[in-house]
Amino acid sequence: MFKKTLVSFVALMLLIALFLWIAGSGLLGEVDSLRVEPATSERSADRRRTIEEPQAGVARMFHAPGDSQILFGDLHVHTTISSDAFAMNLPIMGGGGAMNAADACDFARQCAALDFWSINDHANAITPADWSRTIDSIRACNDRSGDPANPDSVAFLGWEWTQAGLTPETHYGHKNVVLAEIVDGKIPSRPIAAKPGSPPLASASPFLRGALGLMDQRAWDLSAQIAAFSGFEPCPDGHVRDLPGDCQEVAPTPADLFRKLDEWGHEAIVIPHGTSWGIYTPTTASWDKQLEGAMHDPEVQTMIEIYSGHGDSEVYRDWRGAEMGEGGRLVCPEERPDYLPMCRRAGQIIEERCLASDESAVECAARAAQAREHAVAAGKDAARVVSGSSGPDWLDAGQCRDCNQPAFKYIPASSAQYIAALGHFEEGLEGPRRFRMGFMASSDNHSARPGTGYKEIRAMTDAGSDDPEAMSSTVRRFIAPMEEDLDSEEPSPPARSIPFEAQRTSAFSFGVSTERVQSFQYTGGLIAVHADGRDRRSIWRAFEANEIYGTSGPRILLWFDLLTRDGAVPMGSEVESDESPVLRVRAAGSFEQQPGCPEEAAEALGPDLLQRLCRGECYFPNDQRRPIVRIDVIRIRPQVHPDEDIADLIDDPWRSFDCQEDTDGCEATFTDPDFPTSGRDALYYARVFEAPLPTVNGTPLNCRLDGEGRCIETRDCHLFDECLAPDSPRAWSSPIYVDHPAARRNR
Repeated sequence: MFKKTLVSFVALMLLIALFLWIAGSGLLGEVDSLRVEPATSERSADRRRTIEEPQAGVARMFHAPGDSQILFGDLHVHTTISSDAFAMNLPIMGGGGAMNAADACDFARQCAALDFWSINDHANAITPADWSRTIDSIRACNDRSGDPANPDSVAFLGWEWTQAGLTPETHYGHKNVVLAEIVDGKIPSRPIAAKPGSPPLASASPFLRGALGLMDQRAWDLSAQIAAFSGFEPCPDGHVRDLPGDCQEVAPTPADLFRKLDEWGHEAIVIPHGTSWGIYTPTTASWDKQLEGAMHDPEVQTMIEIYSGHGDSEVYRDWRGAEMGEGGRLVCPEERPDYLPMCRRAGQIIEERCLASDESAVECAARAAQAREHAVAAGKDAARVVSGSSGPDWLDAGQCRDCNQPAFKYIPASSAQYIAALGHFEEGLEGPRRFRMGFMASSDNHSARPGTGYKEIRAMTDAGSDDPEAMSSTVRRFIAPMEEDLDSEEPSPPARSIPFEAQRTSAFSFGVSTERVQSFQYTGGLIAVHADGRDRRSIWRAFEANEIYGTSGPRILLWFDLLTRDGAVPMGSEVESDESPVLRVRAAGSFEQQPGCPEEAAEALGPDLLQRLCRGECYFPNDQRRPIVRIDVIRIRPQVHPDEDIADLIDDPWRSFDCQEDTDGCEATFTDPDFPTSGRDALYYARVFEAPLPTVNGTPLNCRLDGEGRCIETRDCHLFDECLAPDSPRAWSSPIYVDHPAARRNR
């Protein structure tokens, strides 16, 4: 009897082991790109007219060009093909499961009512089969959008080139690639990654992945993705058109990316994004090196994303997380009223702990100094040198205190203003080399939801959740230690810092706590274009001309022009003049939003999709526009020699105009009397503010301030609260670049 029982038990264990191996090998899962057909068809002409006709009325009121219209889109959208999006959307984490390009199509057209959008999954996570199905899905989306000459929406194909260096010298950041066409012969055979990729848990035992699937069957889908990567090797060297079709194409630097795109020869735009996001950027990184030689291609890298769901990367500040001391050694800067360095706060925490343990003031000061050194050496991982610390311990260290919706752990020397002010000086060049990119915004959404900023709903951010109850505090505590010992239960946390070298092997660290990072995630922005039609080529022509602008989500209408004897020159233009430029800004606010969804969207999607994709809330405007309250104009006079201080070259604001709270909009015309005698080039752009409204993470850390305005306590939102606070929606025009003839003569 015992022998029979033992045999039965062993057989059962073998069957369980076999089942787990089969599940963990991917045989029971599905890859996320399988569904390619969207569920809904073209939006009606009536629904489109409710959006287009009021805009035309504003254009007439402003005497704006009648041969163009403003279209809104999102050029930064991930599905769960992207590894980080896959993890974020696991049901056990509160996510909604597989979210693919077909979902993105339905969301863009029915939930967000966008005029155009693009898919931008991380290239290092895209298999050949994923790429083929993504192409099919984007084509299907366009087929469902009606007449190609006048579609309800245009879907573009693209990917994200995702690079993060361990040092400032090797870091270039993330860039989206957007392709003009979707037909065979005009798109690459494969996307181009910055490094070889593999799904998470690829090296784990199939038995482990199979067991994880018992808690969340998405682990079996991950196993299917891992199986799809089997045999997927980096491409050999050679011209892109001569490489095998089933290899993973890798371009380690921007120069390699631009070369490969040139070899393909297809129309494409490269858009840097998240440039000031310190989550993956070395503390002392800057964009200076990206003007060198082939690291920049001005024919392709023509736009920069200055705002997304991961925050604002527009403004420059002259503080740094670390400074260069004697002998080229990095040192910790002093605290300033507008900035508390992470390294400085590390010293404060250790000194406070040390004094609380009754050590002498001299000893505690020495330990604080050591903590600062450890934190500077740790760079973006500075929080990890203080064992047992939690998010609130760090107050607002590392953050831009006087920025609107800033990127997390802000890196000023990678901001759009810094990039626009840069000059690269090299013997043999006629003059300084510069970046001249149009300004835009998008969402960087990781749940296949293009254009999520139409309403301030925290669940629409990357901090949100489809099912809050599914994400237990146990799970939250499991994922947080990838950054820090969150809410340590040690009764007496260590009063000494520890050196942290792990960042030498990992390019990615949130720093501090998951909830702290989520305090800097927003509903996301939009790109707007002035286009002469709704079709693909008309939108692409607007991209090429940089007749583009960005908003923080609401559909603010914006015109920014240089007035000349021959007429108005639009935003994004480059002109040469020795006269005082005359500039004009015209702006009208977005429409107030009604709760719920238009009847047509609800009928098109049905109740299940309406809730799963839109969460029951769509772009649903009434006929009341929100007032514009202020217009700022920023002037930047780029470097003419390398020793010029960037801070002295940026006038922000250079002009500021308060607007009557009139829902008809606001207009300002002005000139730069200093330009003729300056003898140097200048660029100008407008930043427009609507009246404040309750905004997700409008005050990211909810600091309680002392009498001097310093943060003495943070109050992180609970993970699933709306976290609303007043903030002003914004729009940013692309710059107008005005070159002075004297500057050319002096080169």
